[in-house]
Amino acid sequence: MEWIAHSLDDLPFVAKSFLESLGHAKIVVFDGQMGAGKTTFITAILKAMGITDPDGSPTYSIVNSYHSDYYGTVYHYDVYRLNSVEEALNVGMEENLYTDAYCFIEWGEKVQEILPEDTVWVTIEVNEIGERIVRLTENS
Repeated sequence: MEWIAHSLDDLPFVAKSFLESLGHAKIVVFDGQMGAGKTTFITAILKAMGITDPDGSPTYSIVNSYHSDYYGTVYHYDVYRLNSVEEALNVGMEENLYTDAYCFIEWGEKVQEILPEDTVWVTIEVNEIGERIVRLTENS
């Protein structure tokens, strides 16, 4: 599946459609170059889940935890600063991956070896005119 956000104004609509397309999937890795809009898109998804005041990127805290009245517990991970899978294990990531919670993960290739097989991978790219292209695949 693929969505195109022509501008930031499109993100709420793209996020809602993306969320509806996930089905039962709850572990999602967002891949893209620095500045592609991973955090911005995840923030739009969190808002579509009914989370009114997302904290932004957990770059330094590694994880932000939220509660949605509609979707339950949601974790937003940014593992860019991790140097090893062991560091991810030390912050409790693996336990959260195998609960009923949603986990949205930026830079997931760093922790790929602990991700469940049914992890959904998303690529976000910026095209030559500044549009965000969001592509969803089942597995990487």
